[in-house]
Amino acid sequence: MARIALGIIWLLRLLPLPLLAGLGAGLGTLLYLGGRERRRIALVNLALCFPELDARARRALARRHFRALARSLLERGILWWSSPERMRRVIRVEGEEHWRELGKRPVILLAPHFVGFEMGGIRLHMDRPMASMYSRQSNPALDAVFLHGRSRFNESRLFSRQDGVRPVVRTLRAGWPFFYLPDMDLGARDAVFVPFFGVMAATVTALARLAAISGAAVIPCITRQLPGGQGYVTRLYPSWQDFPGADQHENARRMNAFIEERVREMPEQYYWVHKRFKTRPPGEPSLYER
Repeated sequence: MARIALGIIWLLRLLPLPLLAGLGAGLGTLLYLGGRERRRIALVNLALCFPELDARARRALARRHFRALARSLLERGILWWSSPERMRRVIRVEGEEHWRELGKRPVILLAPHFVGFEMGGIRLHMDRPMASMYSRQSNPALDAVFLHGRSRFNESRLFSRQDGVRPVVRTLRAGWPFFYLPDMDLGARDAVFVPFFGVMAATVTALARLAAISGAAVIPCITRQLPGGQGYVTRLYPSWQDFPGADQHENARRMNAFIEERVREMPEQYYWVHKRFKTRPPGEPSLYER
């Protein structure tokens, strides 16, 4: 089944981008209607994060999210098999001056889970070697394609979360940029509870620890999916000043606050089908139980 899906994505990459985007939106509507459990998770997250919206507005937002997510999945074929020239047309990069001003200082790219993050990561990887985290896929065909996409343009170093911070620190000190997505609920280990949209969320502390140990600057990297099949824009923000501080809670709070601001700019594009609030402070009940 996975090979058939990959074959379809391989063929779809040949379509004009507006048509491919329309097919992705249609697929997203089907996934919203048929994906009962993921739809429920998204709606719980939206109720927690946007209590000011009524149920109808949250359902509409969830449908837009599924359309954006499905579109990004179909457009992965462009990342995996299209020419560098087409990729540069599809994905525009803004704010590279913020990176250049840092000279040879190590850089961590803070890339939250927006639907276009893979587009931004591989587009930046076209121009330079890059290190990032990687979760091995259970399906060998998917795993091979994902690894191919991450490494086909330039030298790459991929780490699992089980590798810990030491090899990442060595890689940063050797001058490799590190593309990092630290905004998922990975449990209570190496995490602190700080607010995200006013809800206490288990937030990993590794971003601040890596920056402190390696001396790396943190540059936020946000990729926006543009409407109507216009492609994507990857924006690099100014590096964070006075980061990290001494208080790990304040470091995590600063990261969550920044991500929250970006989510409010394009709420349909954040990864709402993940149980972001799965891990609860001691004594608190699950937010996802029926």
